[in-house]
Amino acid sequence: MSTGNEIEREREVQIFSALLTPHRSLNRTGFLAVMLFLSVVSFVTGLVFLMMGAWPVFGFFGLDVLVIWWAFRVNFRSARASEEIVVTPTELRVRRVSHRGAVAEWTFNPLWVRLDQEVDEDFGLEHLYLISRGHRLRIASFLGPEEKTSFYKGLVEALNAARRGPTYNPIS
Repeated sequence: MSTGNEIEREREVQIFSALLTPHRSLNRTGFLAVMLFLSVVSFVTGLVFLMMGAWPVFGFFGLDVLVIWWAFRVNFRSARASEEIVVTPTELRVRRVSHRGAVAEWTFNPLWVRLDQEVDEDFGLEHLYLISRGHRLRIASFLGPEEKTSFYKGLVEALNAARRGPTYNPIS
């Protein structure tokens, strides 16, 4: 007979766990280097126009640098979003955190959930969906087509393992 602690331990075994975040190729050091280079080029070019007597152009070069800095800040802020997908023998949990910090969570039974995909001939795997009880949830939107294909295979294997149920290992 199983005790409550054994059931809790069995429930906590993770078959699959993935934390998905948006990819950003430019880190903080690279951002500072790009902004420094852009500022120097804009300042020197603005000085040339200032010496030619076109003084309003100098201000527009500074405005351009400010707009580019703001665009990078917005891009870095959106990189704070994440999506966590965990498969255990009893449930599939999806936890999505927006770039503003809003958290949304969904829980599915791995026995009843199925994966659906939209594939484009030219680009490959475009969208992945979890479908259960008439609800359709899009997942892994941060990933590229090749990464989605790999993620799809791993998630299918995890769902199949959850459907098979726990295995008995008399040694442990």
